[in-house]
Amino acid sequence: MEDKLIQVKYKEGNSIEAFDDSTQSLIRETIEFASNAYAPYSNFHVSAGLMLDNGKIVKGTNVENASYPVSICAERTLLSHTVSNYPKNKIQKIAIYVDKDLSEPVPPCGVCRQTLLEVEKRQAQPIEVILISKSGTYIVFEKCADLLPLYFDGEVL
Repeated sequence: MEDKLIQVKYKEGNSIEAFDDSTQSLIRETIEFASNAYAPYSNFHVSAGLMLDNGKIVKGTNVENASYPVSICAERTLLSHTVSNYPKNKIQKIAIYVDKDLSEPVPPCGVCRQTLLEVEKRQAQPIEVILISKSGTYIVFEKCADLLPLYFDGEVL
């Protein structure tokens, strides 16, 4: 047996001023949109916003249900809406924000990582992922595949 190492490259910072104006707008709109989340059970308000190749910003939130498995994460709400309503546009970047006092950004769950990867593979173009914490720190991944380095995709079917 041989040990192997997986490395993931990402950037970290603590001020959105490091981003260009359009990305700053995306981040600000995503943060503001968290108030639309429906999270009466967990009080875990998540919003996600993305920028299409035409500059349009689209947003989504998590939507909980008393029957927890029926709930849906912000990322999947957003991606389902975008793929359905903007099928010819490519997603340039996605910002994900959790409105909770945490020092570090919260990464997407496994199901959302798989969904992000599927959309990225489908459009055959990387999607930059920006995770933002309430404290203002951020983490940036160049592509969704970096969130799930040993991924499952349609090529193995």
